Amino acid sequence: MRLPRLRPDLAPLRDSRDFRLVVIGSFISGLGAQATLVALPYQVYIQTRSAFLVGLLGAVELAPLIAAALLGGAIADRVDRRKLLLLDQIGLVLTAAGLTAAAAIGHPAIGVLYALAALLAAFVSLENVVVSAIVPNLVDRHQLRGALALEYGLGTLTMVAGPALGGLVISALGLTWAYAIDAISCAAMVIAVLPVAPQPPHEVAPHERLRDSIVEGLRYVRSNQALLGSFAIDLVAMTFGMPRALFAVLSVGVYHAGAAGTGALYSATAAGATVAAVTTGWLPHARRLGRIVIWAVVVWGTTIAFAGLAHTLWLAATLFALAGAADSVSAVCRTTINQTVTPERMRGRMSAVYSLVVTGGPRLGDIESGAVAGATSARFSVFSGGVLCVIGVAAIVVAFPALLRYDADDWIAAPLATST
Repeated sequence: MRLPRLRPDLAPLRDSRDFRLVVIGSFISGLGAQATLVALPYQVYIQTRSAFLVGLLGAVELAPLIAAALLGGAIADRVDRRKLLLLDQIGLVLTAAGLTAAAAIGHPAIGVLYALAALLAAFVSLENVVVSAIVPNLVDRHQLRGALALEYGLGTLTMVAGPALGGLVISALGLTWAYAIDAISCAAMVIAVLPVAPQPPHEVAPHERLRDSIVEGLRYVRSNQALLGSFAIDLVAMTFGMPRALFAVLSVGVYHAGAAGTGALYSATAAGATVAAVTTGWLPHARRLGRIVIWAVVVWGTTIAFAGLAHTLWLAATLFALAGAADSVSAVCRTTINQTVTPERMRGRMSAVYSLVVTGGPRLGDIESGAVAGATSARFSVFSGGVLCVIGVAAIVVAFPALLRYDADDWIAAPLATST
């Protein structure tokens, strides 16, 4: 392999000021969000010592996440997406401030933490939808794959630095400061997005009701088998193979490494993902993205299963890093598939479904891993989840052969539709 093809394509960052502002703002905001991702389950586990109640965070977050994504996707296809993103960030600032206040109390009621976690999930879900819908309009079409790789690479970098930052801040300064960092970072996103040009929809059906708009978006996703297959395989990977709810349990109860170890496990997965994402110079030359996705998820599930057998923190972290690299390859390829097969007027609603899968899948994984760990052990939960993930991939290949056949060059060469 030639090394020049490993280097990421930085042209989208150089050529588009608005793209720079959005992705840099998302990066700063993501640092705070990832610190909170460590702080919330850690706080729940320290207060309750219950793996099941930690996993229940996923169940609490699921309904608001779904509602925000579906409504947000429909709204993003009919209003200025920049304004919607600004309103969402203000909501994130207020929610993070609420978590800061709750942590300052000392030991808030678990119900309060669950309520704030639900609000946070809704606003994060909406942010993911809107940013995903905005990015394709900020760069030239031939730069889209490179732009998507950069966006994902910076996002995974926050998953390295954010959890590590969260773990260190919790250890040194306490939970209150971890949540306060989230509030400050979301305020920085507001400042970054203010200069971005308005992002109005290109086309809106007259007098279309929100419910009808949502249904139309779901029908489009269902009608495209490559798109649907990309969603299904990620849902399988995250539901069975994502053990993030157990990172605090593994660190505290198995490896005896405390908050710092919890942050290290979160960061390890993201570190591998970041290395893979920033070496995506090969992406514009890849055609069979569906096949790459399938094999990447097989590697993800296999490596997660081996991580469940690890007896030291650093071996587990290394295996999670390898799994993260495989997931990163899968994610960049899936995002490219999704954006290239979707017409502009449907991007908000497609992004809503994508957000449901990307953010909902790990929460289903929280429930699955927490329930299995509660009934058996944390290690068995991780191992069995990885095995079930690999079995699920085989079922996806049979159910969605269009994913296996996907050829990026066919879509890139075709005229870009703005309507259907």
